[in-house]
Amino acid sequence: MREFWVSSGHHLTRRTPEGALAVTDELLLAYLARPEILPPEEACDAERALHAALMREPRRPIAPAEIAALADADARENWEFLAGFRDRLVAAGTVEAAYAGIVRAGAAVPPLFLSQMVHLVLRNALDGCGDPYTLRAAELFFRPQRVSTWEGATLLADLELIEEFEGKAPVSPLVGMLGKSMADELDVLDDGNSWTYWSRSDAHTMALPLGSAPKARAGLARAIEAFVSHMHGVSCTVTPVERIEDPSWRWFVGLDAEATAIGNRLWRGEPVGYDDHARILCLLRLDLGNDASVEPRVKGAPVWLILAMSDDKVVRVKPQNLVTGLPLVGRTS
Repeated sequence: MREFWVSSGHHLTRRTPEGALAVTDELLLAYLARPEILPPEEACDAERALHAALMREPRRPIAPAEIAALADADARENWEFLAGFRDRLVAAGTVEAAYAGIVRAGAAVPPLFLSQMVHLVLRNALDGCGDPYTLRAAELFFRPQRVSTWEGATLLADLELIEEFEGKAPVSPLVGMLGKSMADELDVLDDGNSWTYWSRSDAHTMALPLGSAPKARAGLARAIEAFVSHMHGVSCTVTPVERIEDPSWRWFVGLDAEATAIGNRLWRGEPVGYDDHARILCLLRLDLGNDASVEPRVKGAPVWLILAMSDDKVVRVKPQNLVTGLPLVGRTS
């Protein structure tokens, strides 16, 4: 079996008999090793002592007084977030249950930690997947993307990587002359180079041709299927579509904040202008399986999914919308 997404930290956990990822001491220690939590050189003795104690016993209770005793205000804030996050992980027992509990409760957790959890959940859900298009599309769930258009193709490239290029790397003469974005300097995933994905999955150096390659849109559909089935324990089928031809559509889910806003305007029958249509990158139809308990008014009807970009051509997928936004009943995780 080919390895991918080593940076997710999936090797620090283990799969439970039910197929979820158990919260292990090794996983908790990885959070304690994050640069935001490691005591800096100027850290006070109380912070060093707290960190050392948790490195020995990562499930050890953290008393509020221990955090209050820290000299630095930023350190106190970081430790308060970590303590609450760690306690939720331990109480839930699995990464999947902790993630579902956090997003359903609307708990205050740093977005970085949520993205790391989704990274882990998808690494588990897609274990054994042999399709680079599905894996690259799944990166949208935990890595923001920059959108560019070149020769009619809509390309999605890793935002963090593009910003690093734009800030540090020299722009080639061709890029400067044509006004192309740095996304166009990356390799665009295709059948000729897809085999290289396995060795560079943690580098995020492949652009996804979402608007021009049916395999890319199909890959996004498969990634959504895997995430929904894994988180809800139900079967589903996701199909890319060119347009929503359903005058009585009953349910939709925006895969990001922009898509949700556009979908709400459509739902209310409000005018949707050219700019809104131009920001829509992909439409998909989700059909829940017979094993799913669906709200009566949506029974037998599809759920329409919308993916869009912001005005600054960035895609920030909110996978929590697929946890809290589907018309399922009788499920808490």
